[in-house]
Amino acid sequence: MTPRRWLESLGARAAFGFARLIGLERASATGAWLARTIGPRIKVSRIARRNIARAFPDLDPPAVEAILRGMWDNLGRTAFEVVHLDRFDCTGADPSRVEVIGGEHVFTARDDDRPGIFVSGHFGNWELASLAATQQGIELTQVYRAANDTAVEQLIQASRRRAGGATDFLPKGARTAREIIKRLKAGGHLAMLIDQKLNTGTALPFFGRDAMSTTAHAEFAVRFNAPMITARVERLHGPRFRVIIDPPIDPAPLPHETPDQAADRLARLVNTRLENWIRARPDLWFWVHKRWPD
Repeated sequence: MTPRRWLESLGARAAFGFARLIGLERASATGAWLARTIGPRIKVSRIARRNIARAFPDLDPPAVEAILRGMWDNLGRTAFEVVHLDRFDCTGADPSRVEVIGGEHVFTARDDDRPGIFVSGHFGNWELASLAATQQGIELTQVYRAANDTAVEQLIQASRRRAGGATDFLPKGARTAREIIKRLKAGGHLAMLIDQKLNTGTALPFFGRDAMSTTAHAEFAVRFNAPMITARVERLHGPRFRVIIDPPIDPAPLPHETPDQAADRLARLVNTRLENWIRARPDLWFWVHKRWPD
């Protein structure tokens, strides 16, 4: 480990400990303040400004900056809330902290004796989307990108376990597809975040421009007849949220469709939903992705 990586790891672990020590409310507020103060000044904010301005060409620069500050506020809160995931009941039992709309669709997925795929994006505090399923008894396999630092990754995983979150994780990589197939054949459930750029993906419309997008969620849904459930997490105020779970999407091809055509239709449907979520609350999305070609 290089000295720089060692210092970054030490700083992250210290931040985790500090956030746990001061409690959820203060941790969320501290993360928001730090990110709002530092975030707009760092290099990746150039990408975010460009993305926001292109997605919303009618906005003037102050409006773009307002979305940018809101994005950093949400990201800072989300980072410092990770160590407090066990404070979030996503079953609907504590609507003062987490309001749940569409929780009945989780029960349908749990009890229908079919595989299923939960789909979301880096929106609000996205960690809560999977908790809405696991805390109701669904065993999720989460496909994700692991943290660069092993110690930080272990802290995140420990926080998820305390909250009753997913315990089966598949880091993105060459072997992931084989492992996904194995789990879906056994009737398992996946959770996937599908909003990042995939260079080897398919060009799909997103905010009026083609963006290289994954279609794996749709392809697996069609192949294994696995209903897809889209879910989003809206931040209401501070560490208070609304989790919205949509009705399952039937993956069966239409009478005139091939399986590939059905997968393409479903992928476009999910992309459109994601775009609609972002248009309604642009401050809650992760605009620093290099989502479109320059």
